[in-house]
Amino acid sequence: MSSDAGTKAGEVAGRHSVGPDIRTLRKLRGISLAALSKAIGRSIGWLSGVERGQFEPSIGDLRRIAGVFEVPISFFFRNDDAPEAERGIVVRAGSRHAIGSMETGLSEELLSPDLSGDFEMIRSVFAPGAEREDDSRRAAQDGGYLVSGRLDLWVGGKLFRLAAGDSFQFQNQPYRWRNPGDEPAVVIWVVSPPVY
Repeated sequence: MSSDAGTKAGEVAGRHSVGPDIRTLRKLRGISLAALSKAIGRSIGWLSGVERGQFEPSIGDLRRIAGVFEVPISFFFRNDDAPEAERGIVVRAGSRHAIGSMETGLSEELLSPDLSGDFEMIRSVFAPGAEREDDSRRAAQDGGYLVSGRLDLWVGGKLFRLAAGDSFQFQNQPYRWRNPGDEPAVVIWVVSPPVY
């Protein structure tokens, strides 16, 4: 078997299956099994087997899948170094991987061990002066707690000026944000269902 062909799930010792994460990302992004398999150059049957945990994709496959979802390949390895008993339950501070970068104004870390639950937790860091100018809307319930800094949050067209210690929650509403301060704003964000 070539190094790019992938392996059977049982042959990958000590690593969690990425299949459920791929399936969740695919469904949340509204991408069909056929469309994703075509985009990565694999058969529908193979991709379906990966999603069910029957096969593990190769690094090359994961790079192509990560490219379709616009996430770093490290996203799929975020909990691989955890002790077996902690996988799927605990994410240690040193094991989190960044999604995005401060160069774009927003850096996030997935705090949840995987995407198989009903919600996800994200640590979002908004750079000073960063702003999302266009409203975003998703079929989800969002909530958050501002750990530090300041954040302007528009929900349904209403402006809320948040400071450290404030929290928020909204569902299926258009929203946008701005960090009006001169220091990063850190938010623990909860989204149900998961979006990453």
